[in-house]
Amino acid sequence: MAQYNYPVTKKIDHTDTYHGTTVADPYRWLEDDRSAETAEWVKQQNEVTNKYFEQIPYRAEIMKRLEKIYNYPKYSSPSRKGEWFYFYKNDGLQNQSVLYRQKGLDGTPELVIDPNKLSADGTTRLVQFVLSKDGKYGAMALSKGGSDWQDIVIMDMATKQNLSEKLEWVKVSGISWQGNGFYYSRYPKPEGSALAAKNENHQVFFHKVGTSQADDELVFEDKTNPQRFNGVYTSEDQKFAFLSISDRGKGKDGNALYYRAAGEKEFKPIIAEITNSSYSIVDNIGQAFLVQTNHNAPNDKVEKFDIATGKWSTILPEKSEPLQGVSSAGGKLFALYLKDVTTRVYVYDFNGKRENEVQLPSLGSAGGFGGEADDKFVFYTFSTFNYPPTIFRYDIASKKSTVFRSPEVDFKATDFETKQVFYMSKDGTKIPMFIVYKKGLKLNGQNPTLLYGYGGFNVNLNPGFSPTLIPFLEQGGVYASANLRGGGEYGEKWHEQGMKLKKQNVFDDFIAAGEYLIAQKYCDNAHLAIRGGSNGGLLVGAVMNQRPDLAKVAIPQVGVMDMLRFQKFTIGWNWIADYGSSDNAEEFKTLYGYSPIHNIKSGVNYPATLITTADHDDRVVPAHSFKYAATLQELGAGSSKNPLLIKIDTNSGHGASNTKKNLESTADIYAFIWWNMGFVPKF
Repeated sequence: MAQYNYPVTKKIDHTDTYHGTTVADPYRWLEDDRSAETAEWVKQQNEVTNKYFEQIPYRAEIMKRLEKIYNYPKYSSPSRKGEWFYFYKNDGLQNQSVLYRQKGLDGTPELVIDPNKLSADGTTRLVQFVLSKDGKYGAMALSKGGSDWQDIVIMDMATKQNLSEKLEWVKVSGISWQGNGFYYSRYPKPEGSALAAKNENHQVFFHKVGTSQADDELVFEDKTNPQRFNGVYTSEDQKFAFLSISDRGKGKDGNALYYRAAGEKEFKPIIAEITNSSYSIVDNIGQAFLVQTNHNAPNDKVEKFDIATGKWSTILPEKSEPLQGVSSAGGKLFALYLKDVTTRVYVYDFNGKRENEVQLPSLGSAGGFGGEADDKFVFYTFSTFNYPPTIFRYDIASKKSTVFRSPEVDFKATDFETKQVFYMSKDGTKIPMFIVYKKGLKLNGQNPTLLYGYGGFNVNLNPGFSPTLIPFLEQGGVYASANLRGGGEYGEKWHEQGMKLKKQNVFDDFIAAGEYLIAQKYCDNAHLAIRGGSNGGLLVGAVMNQRPDLAKVAIPQVGVMDMLRFQKFTIGWNWIADYGSSDNAEEFKTLYGYSPIHNIKSGVNYPATLITTADHDDRVVPAHSFKYAATLQELGAGSSKNPLLIKIDTNSGHGASNTKKNLESTADIYAFIWWNMGFVPKF
């Protein structure tokens, strides 16, 4: 069995029939995440993978360099509540960022909560912290071991002591205060595996401070449509509550939107029916709501809905660039647009009159700008590939930005270069891509090159700084980030070009990106690695099957690998809006045609593959990666000259659950790439 001694994975005789097509599923038993047999399989796979990494002599040096460059203080933008400013800080290598507050911007910081003390291994995360409107209480959502499940606890901000109540089984939820309590969303306690069972019947409750969860008021549920997301959020003045309902399980990409005034019981429709148009509240002006929507506007616009008349009027019309988001602060609207994947920020009054553009340091990514109605200034963060996240203070009256806090990172920005290129995909569509490398790079086709992609769910891959990328670039590596269709970089039309029956466009775009890098002599096939996570893991798996010769190394992380059964687990049904479903005959044909598990063939020399997943990933359950690894090892072991390995992390989820795990995973990936390319880094 080649030179890699993979564990023998038992096969069972199991088949399913889809629209007349019989599909074998011999590794179905690996879907049981609670069985002793699955646990033993995980143990054996990790033993093989860990043994493989023991032979790589520079793995420890990579980790050392990653720790050194990551070890600098990292801050979030402050947010104001009355006289207090709240912010997160990570001293450098802390597993979790710590929440602080201070009186005024010159005050002495005081500790609010240190999540590092909530678990022995630092894998309990503070996912949300939301203050009541008067700042008297803070509601904290905590996640354990990387799971998407959250517990909510409440802190008395005067004493900084937690109250006795705890809210459980919270998922896909905000925390929206109104008066003496808040709205949140949860599921009934799951039957069977808490990390794999399908999540249905999303309920909205109102929790009153000082009471138990059993006494919470059920605000909304819809048992006739169990695969919907339901959430309630409130206006800053607390006069209105808004109910948003989405039905992505039925393939619809938009939402319905309702409102009720404080004191009322019934929600009234703003948008009564769910279609493919999305609607979200930006702010309210008295009895009128500002709504961001893509209805008849693929690039988004802002409309005003007057509840007194029921009429709509346009505040910010659709532009040729997609509107990424709108926030309000200090009586102004801050609108973030995307031009060729870089941010532009404009300030408007509430009538839609443009006042000015916020001048950013260069082309890159900016975010923030939200705040209270009486704010005199706001904060925002700017970064790009060789510009670490820097917090700016924007004065609303003078329209000027000043640096509030800039990080000290152990690298010279001037040593590195970033350029944006546009290349042609298979059907002639022009695709943007950022390429980052050390100055003086020789285009000789021999540079270790890492191509990253995602291409789905309207998600943008914006240019941003990552300290963990620097060690790869320092060694002469090239990093390329391709902005594939399926994302939202050019609005909803760009997204639609990579959805459902058009998903092949995404794979074609990624393949064309690799071919461009090779044609331009950044690398050759022997020096190209492809990487992606989640929907990007699916991307890597599909591209490996379609073009096993494209890259030397493939890193599919937490990928959606079984396209016929993804909707059977946790909130997987939510992805039907992007992928379609095997329950539909036409969509089944497309899904079956590219599903990573179902298109692995024997006799193929697959790239060196490192599959990664984690035991607490309850978004894309690890069964996807388990079954994929078993199939790849079974069919590829005899013909692939390269290792086909899987690494399963513990107490981690859809992303690394703490800093240590993030750095360890990155060290593994770089070691695996360089080792299989025959490249020896110089530390």
